[in-house]
Amino acid sequence: MHHIEQGAEGVVAISDVMRARVTAVNDDMSRDALRVLGVAYRPVAADTGQTEAEQGLILLGLIGMLDPPRPEVSAAIATCARAGIRIVMVTGDSALTAEAIARKVGLVSGPSPRALTGADLDHLDDQQLRALLADPSPILFARVKPEHKMRVVSAFKDLGEIVAVTGDGANDAPALRRADIGVAMGASGTDVAREAAVMVLLDDSFASIAAAVERGRSVYQNIRTFLIYVFTSNVGELVPILVATFAGFPLVPLSAVQVLAIDLGSDVLPALALGTLQPEPGTMDKPPRSPRESLFSGAVVRRILFLGGIQAAGVTAVFFWHIHSAGLAFSAFTADNPVYREALTMAQAGIVISQVFVGLTVRSDRASIVTLGLRSSGRMLAAQSLSLVAILAITYLPLLHRLFHTAPLNAADWAILVAYGVLLLAADEFRKLLLRSRRPGGSISAAMDVAPAS
Repeated sequence: MHHIEQGAEGVVAISDVMRARVTAVNDDMSRDALRVLGVAYRPVAADTGQTEAEQGLILLGLIGMLDPPRPEVSAAIATCARAGIRIVMVTGDSALTAEAIARKVGLVSGPSPRALTGADLDHLDDQQLRALLADPSPILFARVKPEHKMRVVSAFKDLGEIVAVTGDGANDAPALRRADIGVAMGASGTDVAREAAVMVLLDDSFASIAAAVERGRSVYQNIRTFLIYVFTSNVGELVPILVATFAGFPLVPLSAVQVLAIDLGSDVLPALALGTLQPEPGTMDKPPRSPRESLFSGAVVRRILFLGGIQAAGVTAVFFWHIHSAGLAFSAFTADNPVYREALTMAQAGIVISQVFVGLTVRSDRASIVTLGLRSSGRMLAAQSLSLVAILAITYLPLLHRLFHTAPLNAADWAILVAYGVLLLAADEFRKLLLRSRRPGGSISAAMDVAPAS
């Protein structure tokens, strides 16, 4: 506490010199990231009204309160910056206190960051505010009222941004409600703030927001991975049938029972395992996706066609290569022909084997399988092992021969199928290498009202 010295005559009016001294002390404390309160008193009678009691107060001094940011906030803010999330501080504290806290957590680093007060906002119209926020350089808002927070949130939304707002007080409720994602504090927040928000942080930690973003990105990516894995095998099933039809072959390369066995037996468990993968390295180093992007985006469709096309080409090639090895015309083949049954088996086994390699590479859009390793994919590998056991049973058990119309394969047949799987993996590794050599595209920002003590 900094006391104001009194003269020998007792209480005196504050002079300009003393006022400058108090202001300087206040600024020094604010630069130390303290919230400063002025303490004053006045002797009054018991029946004095509030308005009169608040006049002619005697200044005792200033009190500085330290509400330090949590240790994990700086790392979380740096993670958000890498992820393309723009963070804007909007606080009721003084501009000097806001700047000091922003420097501590890494929000600003330059010598003179842009800082506006609520009074400054009152002099800006909506168009000027939007132009100000469109500049991506750091900006702080201090000494703001609830209506100022609303204006900032609305301006960001008018710019097409996805806006998240954090807050804990009743005066934050309007901005929490106006934002796309209102995030309230669960431990220290008011009931009004929690009711207005769509998300509540039970630990009141800003780092939990960064963790939630990473988990959300991972879940979305796992859904896309699931779709790519499943539809890749669908392309591998469809193309050989179409080729056989147009080539005039009288029989199908895959029967309906075999297709069901692949879709319901071999694909389901590995696909479900892919949906539970942990976030891959670099998840928070990517820019946000566009909110207008479809789940079946161009990138997803292209990858399905890329992997499915290679798989389909391999399955079609091994099927007709085996048919050709018999030296018979297409018209000579019947359903009971041993060569046809072996070719049928190779087509089904080829898809299952290819899907094993698809499962290994589809875990990431860009990261190499060498970087990803295999330890994080235990469930998927276990599921794929069951798929391999199933195809071996279909290939070698006489009881299943009658059901699937299959026949045993020799070691050379399996070697050819594995070689096609390795070729598919190598092709996708090369595709990833080309992607990693390019710079990532633009980003979509999210504005966040960060409580200074979060």
